[in-house]
Amino acid sequence: MDARQVALIAYRVFAYVTGVGLLVLVFVAMPLKYIGGISRPTTIVGMLHGFLYMGYVVCTLVLAERCRWRPVRAALVALAGTIPFLSFVAERKVTRLVRTEDAKAGTGGSSAS
Repeated sequence: MDARQVALIAYRVFAYVTGVGLLVLVFVAMPLKYIGGISRPTTIVGMLHGFLYMGYVVCTLVLAERCRWRPVRAALVALAGTIPFLSFVAERKVTRLVRTEDAKAGTGGSSAS
């Protein structure tokens, strides 16, 4: 397994974890705060999502460096972690892109799941 595949796996894990954290924040914790008057979950989940998002950005930048992306692509993929559901969409597109590039290059990395 080469460095690109390791970076892709780390990116995929953080994309899913960050996406789930954001969904919990937006659809569970925030309604509890603004409808139920319970603010503690927003504080905890919000802080957790912030830390996870930092890891997501680092994994995105590492993957961008390994794949030699232009800065605009890296920035757009990093921003996907701030919009509910978009990190899942970005993860699928990025995975497809990296695996297609690997297949064209003949590195054989496209067989890893």
